[in-house]
Amino acid sequence: MTEELFDKFYEESLIQGGTTCCPGCGGPLFWKLALQVFGRNTIVYGDGPCAMCALRLIKIPRMSIHFSFNSDGATGIAAALRAKGRDDITLISSAGDGSTADISFGKVSAAAERNENMIQICIDNEAYMNTGIQKSGLTPYGAWTTTTPMGKESNKKDIPMIMAAHKIPYVATASVAYPQDLKRKLEKAKGIKGFRYIHTIIPCPTGWRFDTAKAVEVTKLGVDTWVTPLYEVNEGVLNLTRKPEQKPVTEYLSAQGRFRRLSEEQLKYIQDEVDKKRTEYLEMDGKRIIY
Repeated sequence: MTEELFDKFYEESLIQGGTTCCPGCGGPLFWKLALQVFGRNTIVYGDGPCAMCALRLIKIPRMSIHFSFNSDGATGIAAALRAKGRDDITLISSAGDGSTADISFGKVSAAAERNENMIQICIDNEAYMNTGIQKSGLTPYGAWTTTTPMGKESNKKDIPMIMAAHKIPYVATASVAYPQDLKRKLEKAKGIKGFRYIHTIIPCPTGWRFDTAKAVEVTKLGVDTWVTPLYEVNEGVLNLTRKPEQKPVTEYLSAQGRFRRLSEEQLKYIQDEVDKKRTEYLEMDGKRIIY
């Protein structure tokens, strides 16, 4: 009976069992949840090596050219779907943080400006993990990478807010640590036409330097300390989707080896920056921020 139940589950699932990703990677968990929302009538254009480790497992149509073609590849698919009159298919464009924020940011921006009919997802593990843990524009301040051995000296790009400034229909931040919030946002994005942007934090034990069994726990701390707040911008109106009682940022930072070199002065700087952003988000909550 048990074997029959497992066989039925894997037969109906849109993602294969097992994984080619590193232990503790949040990528397979994200795609398992996402495909429960998107269903079979979906095409995925996915690039970026770490994003691909999970995308290799999915059982729906997918393709990739190169991570420098983020959004471009999906734009071509969108044009083909328009020509065929297939507005019933959900088109996903997925890429890592380096491709989204650095290598192909201009292409993501151009697709947003044209309001291409796709859901652009940023699989943000905060560095170029697959190619050697080099820093990206989405690597946070103070984090160790192989190209910032003493810690990154600049702040993380605020890509979700930059995308919201394009006046696209929908922007949301999400976390695999809060699956119901994640699935609700994906469901909402699925029901909207035009360019939608989902920014999801994906834990990386290899690059973040923590025990592989702690992936969800560490990612949850990012939300609960307000380092990675959860919100959505729907037609220009910002809504916080989780407003936890704030924990000290040290709980999140101390759980990861990549922040082990931080001084007391740097820790205070990070806390002050998070406090400032938290105050700004709370003031904007429920209000139109994009006109």
